[in-house]
Amino acid sequence: MSLEGVKHVILVLSGKGGVGKSSVTTQMALSLARRGHRVGVLDIDLTGPNIPRMFNVEDKKVTQGARGWIPVPVGTATENGGSICCMSLGFLLRDRGDSVVWRGPKKTAMVRQFMTDVVWGELDYLLIDTPPGTSDEHISLAEQMRTVNPDGAVIVTTPQAISTADVRKEINFCTKVGINILGVVENMSGFVCPHCSECTNVFSSGGGKTMAEQFSVEFFGAVPIDPSFNLMIESQSSEEAPLVEQYGKSKLEPIFKDITEKLVAKVNS
Repeated sequence: MSLEGVKHVILVLSGKGGVGKSSVTTQMALSLARRGHRVGVLDIDLTGPNIPRMFNVEDKKVTQGARGWIPVPVGTATENGGSICCMSLGFLLRDRGDSVVWRGPKKTAMVRQFMTDVVWGELDYLLIDTPPGTSDEHISLAEQMRTVNPDGAVIVTTPQAISTADVRKEINFCTKVGINILGVVENMSGFVCPHCSECTNVFSSGGGKTMAEQFSVEFFGAVPIDPSFNLMIESQSSEEAPLVEQYGKSKLEPIFKDITEKLVAKVNS
């Protein structure tokens, strides 16, 4: 089993597309690594694999070891031993613009291979970035998860009622397949002005917290839209400081520090 050296397995789920699961997954990974944890990120959003782009490793290639695929490292380890590595279908595509036109059985087989044939080594946390909805990938993942006893899922939503309505379906899905819900993150909860740093609730706010209260699950926090973080991701280059170091200057870093502290406390309780 390729996950035998992984201490904690965390799913990042949402019943709604476009809520920023990849962004939340990336920032949780950065926050955990900054605190000295060894983090792996598995991207099973097969039709929209964004993790390689988020970490600026799109040009890297997956290598085959004696026991399976070797995940791609992101930068170098931090001074306190924190590190990030990732695996994604994006590494296996010839071009970033290539589309994945697969039927359910092939998707299921790919997810199964990701779960069994990637050699993660010793990790403190494995974050699994999933596609939206409750499709074949989710069912396959739930079946595979039974063998590794995951800690649970972080549910991502945006504040609007139309988003929380779809995310409720994801929570019900987790209940049906026996996945523990660790907490809820409300993403895009306001917009941080790049000039004055004032936060405006352009998409309303509080929907995620209300939903968490209705389902009696912990609310991890609200994350505003910050254009400077998007610029940080899009303008990465090999000449700059590692992303995990740059992230320390982000306005979102203190928010995700609080979110990951709640997550760590939850899985170690």
